[in-house]
Amino acid sequence: MKTAVKTNLFASKAPLEWAVMANGQFYTAQIPIDGEGKVVDGGIEAQARQTMDNFKHTVEAAGLTMADVTQVLIYVTARDQLPVFNKVYAEYFDAPYPNRAAMIVVGLAREEMLCEIVAYAAQP
Repeated sequence: MKTAVKTNLFASKAPLEWAVMANGQFYTAQIPIDGEGKVVDGGIEAQARQTMDNFKHTVEAAGLTMADVTQVLIYVTARDQLPVFNKVYAEYFDAPYPNRAAMIVVGLAREEMLCEIVAYAAQP
């Protein structure tokens, strides 16, 4: 059975939940939007931080911690953005780190978005 994780994030008009729990697993995708649903300005560092803040909020709303995160998939729109994203990302995790993959993509759902993550966590 799948249940939605209730968060304080902007309520999307798209047919989606910011996160769901199913079979002891947490599933989420996060983007760099603020409380009004706008993509934040300030380049990749500001967008990475907003994405990771949204992610941490969602993990905690599910009753989990960042230590419960098992895998993160990172999407950025340019190779030179990845070191900046990595710097911000490292502030949110301690060893042992989640399994991770990073992809350079041509674009994301909103043209102004520079990054997005998809992540999974295990319920302890």
